[in-house]
Amino acid sequence: MISVILIFIANFEITMSTTDFNIDAFHPFVLNVGLARHNADWNWKNVSSPFARLYYVVEGTAKIILSNRIIMLRKGYMYFIPAFTLHSYECDSEFFHYYAHIYEDPQNKYLFLEDWALPEEIKAGGSEEVLFQKLYELNPMMKLNASDPSTYDNSSTLASNLLRNKQRPLFNRMMSRGIVYYLLSPFFKTATLRSSVTDDRISTAITYIRNHVSDELCIEKVAESLCVSKNYFIRIFKKETGTTPANFIIRRKIEKAQLLLITSDVPVKQISLLVGFEDFSYFSRVFKKIAGITPNEYRRCAKEHSMNG
Repeated sequence: MISVILIFIANFEITMSTTDFNIDAFHPFVLNVGLARHNADWNWKNVSSPFARLYYVVEGTAKIILSNRIIMLRKGYMYFIPAFTLHSYECDSEFFHYYAHIYEDPQNKYLFLEDWALPEEIKAGGSEEVLFQKLYELNPMMKLNASDPSTYDNSSTLASNLLRNKQRPLFNRMMSRGIVYYLLSPFFKTATLRSSVTDDRISTAITYIRNHVSDELCIEKVAESLCVSKNYFIRIFKKETGTTPANFIIRRKIEKAQLLLITSDVPVKQISLLVGFEDFSYFSRVFKKIAGITPNEYRRCAKEHSMNG
């Protein structure tokens, strides 16, 4: 087991050395892990969470339904669903799978699971089931009590899971993180950076935006922090990232709003202000365009699931 992880770490460092991303900055928190056994009872609609999902299918088949496609879950494959991805599940027969919910602190300088576009499906190499089992054995207290997302997609559960994660013994955290690195590494083999930023000024701008996403944030202010003109900043930002700074800022703000809607009881209009939108109607329109549903619907869906759970 140890030798396998050491080989993985060496290979992963070689792969990542070609980018500006530092593996030491990747701190994935495992919120939940376990083995789920279903028999036509894994059917949930409009699920969206502030953490990524990692699955390994042991037996049977099921479906994950996204807005524009259907992913068939198959035995011997692993699957990755990014955070804040609106999706539904369908299962009409026996279906066994390991799961791990992985969270990254949105205040980190690098967000590996956000900044990289990972494949949704990869064929497992043979050791994944053993590694998932070991991860589960290390963290039995992180098993879900129920598969209904409303029972774990809420502020109190997220907060308690993060606290529980940080309070584990050092050896447990070290071994668990090594396993998570190993399980995620095949996805990074064919992953691509969502934007390959080579200009240090744009890297600085992205970090600035992440650290001030709750502020009103105007393009002029970001450009001023780099000592460049607004028009020049817009030009080099789009060249480096493929999108405008305005679109990038809005998307970060909506992701922050999604997190607040799930993990707090702050009124929706107040959340609009907290992420820098003075006009609530405009905030709602932008939110729906990016998330697929309005902020009120986003929170209402979670509350309705919670009442039923």
